[in-house]
Amino acid sequence: MPNHPISFALAPMAGFTDAAFRRICGSFGADYAVSEMISAVALTRDDAKTAELAKITPGEPPVVLQIFGREPEVMARAAELLLSGDYRGCSYATPPAGIDINMGCPVKKIVSNGEGSALMLDADRAARIMSAVREVCERHGVPASVKFRLGWDAEISPEFARRMAEAGAQKITLHCRTRAQMYAPSADPSAAKRAADALRDTSVPLVGNGDISSRETAAVYLAGGCAEVAVGRAALGDPWLFQRLKHPEMPDDARPSLEEIKSLVLSFVADVVREKGEERGVRESRSRAAYFIKGLRGSAALRDRLNHAVTMEQFASAVDAWEPERIQN
Repeated sequence: MPNHPISFALAPMAGFTDAAFRRICGSFGADYAVSEMISAVALTRDDAKTAELAKITPGEPPVVLQIFGREPEVMARAAELLLSGDYRGCSYATPPAGIDINMGCPVKKIVSNGEGSALMLDADRAARIMSAVREVCERHGVPASVKFRLGWDAEISPEFARRMAEAGAQKITLHCRTRAQMYAPSADPSAAKRAADALRDTSVPLVGNGDISSRETAAVYLAGGCAEVAVGRAALGDPWLFQRLKHPEMPDDARPSLEEIKSLVLSFVADVVREKGEERGVRESRSRAAYFIKGLRGSAALRDRLNHAVTMEQFASAVDAWEPERIQN
């Protein structure tokens, strides 16, 4: 890895990068986190559930709020609301560290509205959105960034990255798959080098994203010209990854003890319960807690018990009673 300090970010993941999980990743070394994507339209319509997605709580690393939409004026208005805090339900322990624009979400209900990855098919509209949001962010003294993919079904990321930089992006995150690839096959980190080369004579840093699960995989992106990396799905069951990325002296195959895993599972669920109440908190945490025990002996039986838990007491009892014979890496 390069000798200069590198930032390791928690990438945005709908349904996962909420405040509770951002706190966990921050505690293990994530330098900043990007929120779940926030609908610009819903925010401007005073939607309470959308405001909840923008909540920033004590103990989190710096949080960049990510918005999605297709109308430049609406996106700019949403950025203004988030940065000013002038919306119903606003709750910030610390102010947002920036605004990120989602131009990478591949799911059908998003792209069918011309949002997410679909914006890569309309570079003029994408540039207008970028410019409008950048103008708002400048007034509030925070950076405007954008995340996108290699392209729709073929690579256009070098040209698109250049266009976004010219439109005002101050940081660019590249997920190294096309929209057509969704989340498989494996990401192509070599593509990041082509985008980084296109940005070489600008001051806009490139953040690499896609299948980063070790120092080795992160190093490929960094060697290709990325200034930072953003960890996504690998962190869901292994937030300790940030610790290993930040501390090269730690073995890359180091894994937590059984007691550390149990403690993290219980503290995570308790955290969600404190924020959302017991019934909702336990229900929403069951499938997410399963990521922390994935690959461990006895995890299938434990998942079954967790899926039947309806109270924090039942959840804790199942975790406390779990004694796998050994941890499988």
